[in-house]
Amino acid sequence: MQRIRLRYTKRGRLRFTSHRDFQRAFERALRRAEVPMAYSAGFTPHPKVSYANAAPTGTGSEAEYLEIALTAERDPDKLRELLDESMPVGLDIIDAVEARTSGLADRLTASVWELRLDGVAPEDAERAVAAFNAAESVEVQRMAKNGMRTFDARPAVAHLETISPQADRPTDQACAILRLVVRHVTPAVRPDDVLSGLRAVADLAPPVAAAVTRLAQGLFDEETGTVTDPLAPDREAAVTGNTTVAEAAAAKAPA
Repeated sequence: MQRIRLRYTKRGRLRFTSHRDFQRAFERALRRAEVPMAYSAGFTPHPKVSYANAAPTGTGSEAEYLEIALTAERDPDKLRELLDESMPVGLDIIDAVEARTSGLADRLTASVWELRLDGVAPEDAERAVAAFNAAESVEVQRMAKNGMRTFDARPAVAHLETISPQADRPTDQACAILRLVVRHVTPAVRPDDVLSGLRAVADLAPPVAAAVTRLAQGLFDEETGTVTDPLAPDREAAVTGNTTVAEAAAAKAPA
């Protein structure tokens, strides 16, 4: 059985698709591309697809990940092209590697987010960010299944800064851009929790909803403060010729 790991995006209006909407679109793409999927056992078999840490509905993303299991080997690059052609524009399959290591989900320990705050002056955003970074604790509230929950959002934030708007974006109105690196902890701290924290410590309240995009997710490097590519170990294993766990087990099994 071959396992392929894919990176996909949620762009433009497709950021409003729910995770279930994406699942349905992806399963249709698997059928259109005639991918030789492995299926689960039982009364209701379903394709063996493992999704990892999907972004919340309403947020864009350049770095979503999933893994599929195949009954026959396929070239990852060609498979990516076939699947991408079968997906709606905006839900784009942008990378594929053969899984040669274990623990993809364990390597998704942090995310890099961009928050576009239209109607907010950059200097106001800078003051709010400075207040947030200086705070030892930033308590925020979020509605949970069991009612309103209060938690400290500050420890999960590894980095928060303002950045200059890109040249291709309109600058005729006030706009602040924030870059956020947040660790994946329990309870999960999301970009909207950080925005709530900025409101709590500095009364920063954007007049319109923030446009939020996940730029990357992967293993957080404490020394450099960067988030590394979670598919890199599989690429390195392919170059060095390391076998997968399944291949190793098969090689040791008696004939």
